[in-house]
Order: sequence, then structure tokens, then C-alpha cells
Amino acid sequence: MNFMESIPEAAARRFRLALDLFEAGVQMMRQRLRREHPDLPEAEIEARLVQWLQERPGAEHGDAPGRPVAWPRNPA
Repeated sequence: MNFMESIPEAAARRFRLALDLFEAGVQMMRQRLRREHPDLPEAEIEARLVQWLQERPGAEHGDAPGRPVAWPRNPA
């Protein structure tokens, strides 16, 4: 955190960075799919990208360690 930066500003900067990194990862995967399947139409590339985002190998239950639980944990 910069000396002149407030805690909310620092948090906002880190969040923007996380979103930028996520977008960069999506773009990299899109390019990979295009390289691996140059004959596929753009709609199919996007469909495969969405599938990858929803079912990433190694992160089927999310990106955090632990056991999967139902959500919401405390239903109203």
C-alpha cells in the first residue's frame, strides 16, 4: 500500500488488478483454443471457452481448498 493511499483505495486497486488478471487469463485461453482449433467458428471457440470457465480441470469444486458444501450453507 502506498503511503498516501487509503485502505479502501488499496483494496480497490487490488480488486481491479485481480479482474485484469482474470481477463488476461480468459484472453490467453481464447487464443490457445484458436491455435489448437483454427478450423472452428468463433461461436464454437466461445462455447468451449465458457465450458472451460465452468468446468476447469483441477477446480471442479472451486478454487479454494476444502470439501465442497451446499450453498447457501444456512438456508433461510
